[in-house]
Amino acid sequence: MKEKKEKITGGDYLSLGIYAFAGLGMEVLYAYWLEPVIYNAPMQDWSDIQIIVHWILTCITWGTFAFILIQRSGKKYHFALLEKGKAINLWQMGLCALFILLAFIVDYISWGGFKVYLEYVNKGFLLFAFQYLYYAFETMLFLLIIVFGQKACEVWFRREKIPYGGIVCGLTWGLAHIFTKNLLTGCLGIALGFAMGSVYLLVNRDFKKAYVVLFFMFVL
Repeated sequence: MKEKKEKITGGDYLSLGIYAFAGLGMEVLYAYWLEPVIYNAPMQDWSDIQIIVHWILTCITWGTFAFILIQRSGKKYHFALLEKGKAINLWQMGLCALFILLAFIVDYISWGGFKVYLEYVNKGFLLFAFQYLYYAFETMLFLLIIVFGQKACEVWFRREKIPYGGIVCGLTWGLAHIFTKNLLTGCLGIALGFAMGSVYLLVNRDFKKAYVVLFFMFVL
């Protein structure tokens, strides 16, 4: 007798997205619980070396979460994320560029200037380099939330043209920022999450292309 194949549900994919969000949340444990005890100082009083150690620890944690989730997605659910996707058209490239431009304008207004330059000037080369490494890993987990949120809702609702992943990402990211920062930052997080989810659909669900576009949206 053949073994019955286990049905893959939307909840299976959503659970992977929740794990990705939990991976992001590990930084909160490090920054507000573990490291302040070790350094005997709150985060705002850490030295440059302590900040760099924090970012390295966070990147290792996020990288581990991302690796495990990508592997599990492919092996258990046959949802391979790193396969080459379909080519995108010129209009899709143009819309991706527009999303990057809009993200840049929002950051320019909120920072009062070019964010990358201001961070470089304020932090110096060493801190700047490690912070952007940190951003690279952070983008990866945000993209995983989008991908798994999108897949879960497509299984549930059978519609593929709605950026569900962006809605999931925006709500989780936005609500987290409302509680940890302020309402405006949270609302911007919701809007940016929805935009990043739209980009994922624009690049035909190509994980690698989406990562590049999202990284520029996130850091610029």
